[in-house]
Amino acid sequence: MQSKIVYFEELSRANTEVTLDLVKERARALRIGKVVLASTFGDTAVKAMDFFKDSDVKLIVVPHQHGRPSRAVNPFPPELVGTLRAAGHDVYFGTMLFHTDRLYGTDAPRVMANLLRCFSQGVKVCFEIVMMATDGGHLAIGEKVIAVAGTARGADTALVMQASSSSQLVKLRVNEILCKPLNPLNLDEVLDRRRPAANPQQ
Repeated sequence: MQSKIVYFEELSRANTEVTLDLVKERARALRIGKVVLASTFGDTAVKAMDFFKDSDVKLIVVPHQHGRPSRAVNPFPPELVGTLRAAGHDVYFGTMLFHTDRLYGTDAPRVMANLLRCFSQGVKVCFEIVMMATDGGHLAIGEKVIAVAGTARGADTALVMQASSSSQLVKLRVNEILCKPLNPLNLDEVLDRRRPAANPQQ
């Protein structure tokens, strides 16, 4: 079996459209009906909703959880939640599994997150959102899905995965890498890219 992987040499919001094109093509070929999508500010979710409006793909949008110490108010627009659900998609505000070290008093979540960031920030998020969506009942264990995430803003990473819950991590599988950044950033660089924008969108 041969399959192509697209590596993005530049980190740009322009990668989002290329990523969604790759996802649509692979979803059609593999007859995958669900795409799990990370979206912090809602812009990526809006693009994906429009992009897949004429397809049978159902989006499971996973924003940041409510009550994060760094944000008093969740940046994902409440009205967009209603719009997505009215269009037949799901929005799930679950516990961000790789940010639970303070809750459980162990460094294991942070270590796992940093290891996955060696592939890219988006790979880390893809693992996280698939487990979150399975924990929330939006995916079944073993169900084949495509997970989409990004480095700072927009999307640049897509994985074909077999879903599993956080309590059955050993059953989680990555079947294919569709795209990712060629040179992943470390966490400090990711955070630096998020801070400066006056009107941040993801």
